[in-house]
Amino acid sequence: MNEKPIVYVKAGCPWCIDAENYLKKKGIAYTAKEVRSDPAAMAEMVELSGQSKAPTLKWGDLVLADFGVDELVPFLAKHGLA
Repeated sequence: MNEKPIVYVKAGCPWCIDAENYLKKKGIAYTAKEVRSDPAAMAEMVELSGQSKAPTLKWGDLVLADFGVDELVPFLAKHGLA
């Protein structure tokens, strides 16, 4: 998949930090959008996922909402992304 993933995060959120660290460790380039300080990003995340919890990942047409690394790893593997 050529599209760079978007990770919606909240500053200081331990799950968000873990998710970003995991993506960096795997060499996966992504765009982070901080939803607490950016109302448009929050609205985008809620529109995509139907909820307001972070982290939320959008990669192409795929969305993984309110996850930890334990959910991220199998999600990426299932879709051949890592």
